[in-house]
Amino acid sequence: MDLAALVASPWSWIALGGLLLALEVVVPGASLLWLGIAAGLTGAASFAFALDWQLQVALFAVLSVISVIVGRRFTPARDKASDRPFLNRRADALVGHVLVLESAIEGGFGTVRVDDTVWRCEGPALPGGTRVRVTRAAGPVLIVEPA
Repeated sequence: MDLAALVASPWSWIALGGLLLALEVVVPGASLLWLGIAAGLTGAASFAFALDWQLQVALFAVLSVISVIVGRRFTPARDKASDRPFLNRRADALVGHVLVLESAIEGGFGTVRVDDTVWRCEGPALPGGTRVRVTRAAGPVLIVEPA
């Protein structure tokens, strides 16, 4: 069997489609998915009709373009703004809040309570019970100033 006969085999296209679908699992992004579907459809068309290898390659190219265009209509937009922008950045969500110091700020550090959580804070020396405003977050530490 020569290379042209191997390429023109419907099983080659189905195997290529399966390989692309398997790679989609390893390399997600829904880009190989549509090419895998196009390869599978090319293999199915090759079974149904006796197509030359040149026609099979052209059919694969056309089906690839069509499947990518159709696939983009069904996949959500990636640049859509999140309705929960601070989901994994709770400290940033506290910027601007006025809180009460739970323990005095001594040596630059103290604590504040937010709901049921105690946060470490950094700021000027202040006694416990003082109202402070969060100006920014540095990782898990809230930077505060007197409110």
